[in-house]
Amino acid sequence: MIALSLAEIAAVVGGQTYDIPDPSAEVTGPVVRDSREVEPGSLFVAFVGERVDGHDYAAAVVEAGAVAVLASRPVGVPAIVVDDVQAALGALARHVVHTLGTTLVALTGSAGKTSTKDLIAQVLRRKAPTVFTPGSLNNEIGLPLTALSATEETRFLVLEMGARGIGHIRYLTDLTPPKVGLVLNVGTAHIGEFGGREQIAQAKGELVESLPPASDGGVAILNADDPLVRAMASRTKAKVVLFGESGEADVRAENVRLTDSGQPSFSLHTPSGCSDVTMRLYGEHHVSNALAAAAVAHELGMSVTEIATALSEAGSLSRWRMEVTERPDGVTIVNDAYNANPESMRAALRALAAMGKGRRTWAVLGKMAELGDEALAEHDAVGRLAVRLNVSKLVAVGGREAAWLQLGAYNEGSWGEESVHVSDAQAAVDLLRSELRPGDVVLVKASRSVGLESVAQALLATGAEGEVSAR
Repeated sequence: MIALSLAEIAAVVGGQTYDIPDPSAEVTGPVVRDSREVEPGSLFVAFVGERVDGHDYAAAVVEAGAVAVLASRPVGVPAIVVDDVQAALGALARHVVHTLGTTLVALTGSAGKTSTKDLIAQVLRRKAPTVFTPGSLNNEIGLPLTALSATEETRFLVLEMGARGIGHIRYLTDLTPPKVGLVLNVGTAHIGEFGGREQIAQAKGELVESLPPASDGGVAILNADDPLVRAMASRTKAKVVLFGESGEADVRAENVRLTDSGQPSFSLHTPSGCSDVTMRLYGEHHVSNALAAAAVAHELGMSVTEIATALSEAGSLSRWRMEVTERPDGVTIVNDAYNANPESMRAALRALAAMGKGRRTWAVLGKMAELGDEALAEHDAVGRLAVRLNVSKLVAVGGREAAWLQLGAYNEGSWGEESVHVSDAQAAVDLLRSELRPGDVVLVKASRSVGLESVAQALLATGAEGEVSAR
């Protein structure tokens, strides 16, 4: 964070100082909420959670080098006390972003946010110092913490914005007003909480409504291939740039294909020229993500050659998202277990089919959460798709939703041992250990709450070291 005195921070957040011998003492290190991340010069933010109260760590973090604690009550060590810690954190982020004047890029969408954010960051940092959201820390706490990690050297700040209801993105854009806003898609992720795709579109479109007008440099980058996203053009005064495979897109892909290993290759077309891209990432769904990143970079002054080179060399920065690892015995494990929704599940299955040409493929799938009334139908559809894509073996893991995955496969024409329903992760590991052969490709995917990453980790450990149980 930029250096600020405790007196300045107290004024920004409207807090009172307690036990601070020198109000001119400066916070020069990171702002953190995890006591294990404290460094000399840090500001520690004490949140009260369901199981842990950050105030209990106040003495320890100051001893570890924190200058002070942002708290909701006095803690016996230097502290700035406020009524609402979350609101104070947001106010501090707003102040720092305004002070820096950094070009802020914000993105949202139902699927692909984190992968696209990682691509944007890898492209832009070739041009200038770039700070971006780590992992998927895209809510009212993670977003301001990311913004506060920017410094005077930061040229671009790339922020992923998540939402679980109307008004959530508006709140985030109030904290960190973007200049460039990107909407990837409107799908069915969290549809059970929103109540329908139209409501999701309403929420996601709050991002483009927050942008400055085109005359002040505002740019709305919209998916030309998604009608609900494209319609958001009427909700912004910013310049509108379309990306996609549509012939009307300003930034588009032509001659899209997958390599023999399942990596996308295409010709990138922009208003200033074209260049070829072959990605290191896996799956055709990354073409859309790459086009979105290219549109952002093009609007921020990068050449098509620079963009294409950066996209071709970009890797995965966030764990458990199409992580591809080959065991010594030739079994390939694809760990895509961070999260799942119908759109990302279909994309992962198509990537598995492409990667597994001429090989035996396994789809180890679990529940997709927060689908509301659509849950059973969507799980049935995914099971059917696995059969249509000729996935060799479907292993559905868990309860009712997993049973519907398996039932969908059965009704589509999978019977015998082609699909199976198992109770939990350990049962899946036991099955796979007994049946995997060299050359097999295994996809592991489910919503985060299912914890199927343990299957991938156990299988990788088995291939390297011997028997290890899933947790």
